[in-house]
This record gives sequence, structure tokens and C-alpha cells, in this order.
Amino acid sequence: MKARDFQQVYLELIDENPLAIRAVLKVLCVEFTDAVPTLAVTCEARPRLLVNLAFVRAHCRTEAHVKAVICHEFLHVLLRHTERFTTLTQAEHLAVDAVINAIIHRSLGPDYSGLMSRYYAEERGVARLLRPPTGREQGRIIHNCWGDLRASETEKRVLSAWQGLYDGRVVADDIRDLARDLVKPGRRINVTLLGNHDNLAEEKPGNAAVTGPLADALDASLKAMNGSGVFRSPKARGFGAEAYRNEVRAADTAMDQWRRETYAVLRRHLLPDPRSTAREPSSRSFALPVLSPGDRRAALRSMWSPFLPDARWETEHTARAGSAHVYLDVSGSMFAEMPLIVSLLGRLTPYIRRPFWAFSNVVAPARIEQGRLIADTTGGTSMGCVLDHVARTKPRAAIVVTDGYIEALRPNQVAAIAATRLHVIVTRDGNAALLQRAGLPYTQLSRLPK
Repeated sequence: MKARDFQQVYLELIDENPLAIRAVLKVLCVEFTDAVPTLAVTCEARPRLLVNLAFVRAHCRTEAHVKAVICHEFLHVLLRHTERFTTLTQAEHLAVDAVINAIIHRSLGPDYSGLMSRYYAEERGVARLLRPPTGREQGRIIHNCWGDLRASETEKRVLSAWQGLYDGRVVADDIRDLARDLVKPGRRINVTLLGNHDNLAEEKPGNAAVTGPLADALDASLKAMNGSGVFRSPKARGFGAEAYRNEVRAADTAMDQWRRETYAVLRRHLLPDPRSTAREPSSRSFALPVLSPGDRRAALRSMWSPFLPDARWETEHTARAGSAHVYLDVSGSMFAEMPLIVSLLGRLTPYIRRPFWAFSNVVAPARIEQGRLIADTTGGTSMGCVLDHVARTKPRAAIVVTDGYIEALRPNQVAAIAATRLHVIVTRDGNAALLQRAGLPYTQLSRLPK
């Protein structure tokens, strides 16, 4: 990868804005150097992102890997700002990195966390927590959960922590304590970590605070994301408190964002529907030998190519929108969030196919009338009844809205719906662990407005 390729990926990451990273990336000046082993952010009047291109070429196989290492360093700097770090022990370095990598895996998916899978592929012991488990390791984790794994107590502790970490239930404090317990006094954990760890270790008390434009950008990022899931008591440490208060003050804005996120998932699973009443702009693309403001790669190519490259242009026309098969969890555990979900689905009615399905431990037709959900429910929660219904009706695509508090799913139930493109929307306060274990694709929404 050359410098201009890295710059292009960097600009794409600003546009995509995962983990509310845009505000920080916009204030950083990218500088390529071999003075740092991987990437590092300087805390100056004009902060810089220092990039070792040799590291990027050696370890990043895809653009998603490049974006992952940028996001990793961003989360490091965010923690540095909110936690006011002075010095960290090696166990704390490993714990923070493990949680950051798990956040990237849960939030951005295996395309991004594939970097960690490759970089830490040979690690053993507690250092394995720095990457997602492989298929074989996931099998050992499941058997450990069932209680029939033949392994040492130390191995069982590591597997339990690994499962909890990637389920979002284990935080940095737990990993740090585990690392301290498993590493003998006087010995080091022999692992080379991603990101700027040397500078953090050299900081002195009183010099750890991030100031200036970078601090302002980090505060802007905090207002757009939630800080839980890193330390056991994040608000006591200052992490995420301002983001939470801002969410309450800006409930209308947060609600609009929540609707847009849910609609984005719904839209990816719309099927052509000739009876749909909804109309929306549909994009068409074409190529012309004229530079386009929407095609940065063509603009960059024109700076070194002797020929004017074809650039991608976009136009729009009005087309009939598709619709989606939707299954809504109406069990008791959804009660607190149900009014907002019903309100949202009511607004998306033109995009939902009839009949609209509700489920608890049976699937039944439902409807929304004048803002009220009308459905028969039997109590309890069973995802199995949804999978059985999908296997019988065989829709090409379907969406399930649930909080994830379901039963363990059998492999044959999941295999029976292989012909259907099924996606699960998990509420922000839900738990996607069992869905992930079953291999069902899901999207977890941002925190609901209070």
C-alpha cells in the first residue's frame, strides 16, 4: 500500500464514520514515518497521526484491515482522553487492547477484526483474548459452557473470559485480573501489541491529559457514542458520562438517528413488491471521462495518470420501493422498549409486508392501528418458532426484531432456513450472544432515547 492509497482509505473512513470517529480524523494531519512501530497520535497544537507504512504493508491485507488499525488507535486515544491515563501495567495494556479489539469485532464485523485474527494468530494463553476465537476454539468455548470440556481450570477460565469478552459481558477490569492471576510474578506476557503503547507507558502524572483541538474532537466523538462496555464503572472514571447526558438532552435527535439506523437495516432486506405503495429515489450510476466530486479515486488517479480516467457519476429516479417480511418479539422482556419500537414500525408501515408477524413462543399475525400494536401473545420467548415459520413459508428475506433473550438454537434449525436471507435487529439493551453463537447475522441498534 502506498501513501496515496492510505490517504484514500482514510477519507473513506471519515465518510463512513464508524464508532463516531469522524470528528477526530478530521483534525489529524497524516504523516508517514518509521519512528513508530505501527500507528500513533501526537498530542500537539496541531495533532498528527503517525503511520508506519511498512507495518501496514506487512499486516493489512485489505482496506478493512487498514480501517481497523485506524479505529484501534482512535479508541486508544479516546480512552487516554477519558481515563486520564498516566502509566499502565502490561496486564492493563493487554486488557484494554483485548476490549478494544472485541468492540471492533462486535461493531464492525469480521472483515475488520480479521486484522487481529491474523496479527495474533499464534498467541497462546491469555494473549489469545486479543483476537476473536477460531471455529475450533469456539467449539471448545461452547463445550466449556456446557460443562463437558476436558481441560485444566486455567484453560476453562480463559475460555469463559473469551466468551464473555466477545459477548460484551466481560470488561477490561476482568481481563486485567485474569492476566495478573495467570502470569507468574516477575514474568512478562510476550506479545507485541497494536497501537501506541510505548508513549502511554512513558507518560508522567499531570501530562496525560489531551488538550487543544484533539480534546475538542474527542469530546465531539463521545457525544455521538456510548462509553459503556470497556470498564466496570465507566461513569465513575469519566468515560461516557457526557455522552449519556447529551443523549437525554437531545432525545429527538437521538430518536431520529435510531430510526435511520433501523431503516438502513430494513432497507438492505427489502424484496421487490409490485403492490408496494411506497415510492423513493433510486440511484443509477454511469461512467464518463469527466471528473466527479463523488469519485475521489478517479480524482487521485488523474494526478499521476497521463490519461483522463473514467469517473463514476450518480443520478436518481423515482421507483417503487420494496417491502420486507418482519417478525416482532412481543415477549415480556421487550415491554420497556416496545412503545418506541411500535412507533418506529408504524412509520415504516409502507415497507413492511402483510401479514406482519408477532411472536413470543408462537408466531401469529399482527397489525398496528393508530399507533397501537394488536397481536395475540402467549408469553415467553422462542426464536425457534420463528425459524420453523420461516422454514415453512420460505421467504427470500426476513427481519426479526428482538432483544436477544432467547433459547439456545439447534444447528438443524438454523440450517433449515439457509435459503432465506434472515437478519436480526437487536435492541440496544438486548444481548446478541446466543444469536452470534448460532451464526445468525444481526445488527445491534444504538441506545434508545430515554
